[in-house]
Amino acid sequence: MNSAVPNSTSPPFSADEAARVRAIWTSLGLPGLIDVHTHFMPKPVMDKVWAYFDSAGPMLGREWPITYRADEDVRVAALQEFGIRAYSSLVYPHKPDMAEWLNGWATDFAAHHPDCLHTATFYPEESAPTYVSQAIARGVGVFKCHIQVGDFTPTDSLLDGVWSQIADSQIPVIIHCGSGPAPGNHTGPGPIAALLHRFPSLPLIIAHMGTPEYVEFLDLADRYRNVRFDTTMSFTDFAEESAPFPRDALPRLLDLGDRILFGSDFPNIPYPYTHALEALIRLDLGDDWLRDVIYRNAADLFAISTAQST
Repeated sequence: MNSAVPNSTSPPFSADEAARVRAIWTSLGLPGLIDVHTHFMPKPVMDKVWAYFDSAGPMLGREWPITYRADEDVRVAALQEFGIRAYSSLVYPHKPDMAEWLNGWATDFAAHHPDCLHTATFYPEESAPTYVSQAIARGVGVFKCHIQVGDFTPTDSLLDGVWSQIADSQIPVIIHCGSGPAPGNHTGPGPIAALLHRFPSLPLIIAHMGTPEYVEFLDLADRYRNVRFDTTMSFTDFAEESAPFPRDALPRLLDLGDRILFGSDFPNIPYPYTHALEALIRLDLGDDWLRDVIYRNAADLFAISTAQST
């Protein structure tokens, strides 16, 4: 089992790895990559997250080494070297009276890192509609909702005012609602189906392709035009070992090609960043599909310039 490792100021990647990542997007004629699912958090929170991964906690169910464990500025530099044009600082609370503090931190982080999408989060509590309204007023670009870690149902009445504002503003929500890597009390497609029945225009981005309930979440996307997916960890050897994506569902990825966004889960992944991209390439769904997934779809959704990097 991986023991706790202190933060490092040494690059957690090699120049060769950075070159391989850049070769992928340059070969497709893209100006870079957009990674919608990355984690930057206050250091005490990130340290606790890493400690949980190191312990192979019950929500993980297996050993999970952190490939890109390093100081914050080193992790930012890694994404820059990879050619990431935009990324997120996905924060999420696991208890009340935490989300608003995280939102303040994420606002400051985005202000100092212009490539980072301004991120915010929420939790079912009386104050949630107020601080979500404040986040929207401050120009938040994406919300993060973690059903599994937060251990709450998305249909909690305390979130009604949150969902109505998000539906009106059309600010995307990256929502971890699938039952992977281990089921929670409120994970799975059922609660999301109930939520979308009440708020059918919600712009939800189903994290991890809805692992392992891939097909059920794809069915929801067929019914609701604003449902999207991120590819985070999906199709990699690590994910395929325990929750393989059904081969007969691959054509549906083409049908929904304009609603799938690249995500990596950086830095908390147990393999090199390149593998997340190679896992998409080996699906053999075509270069146009790849261009959409690793850049164009997110560029359109978040109004990111498509100009070539210099």
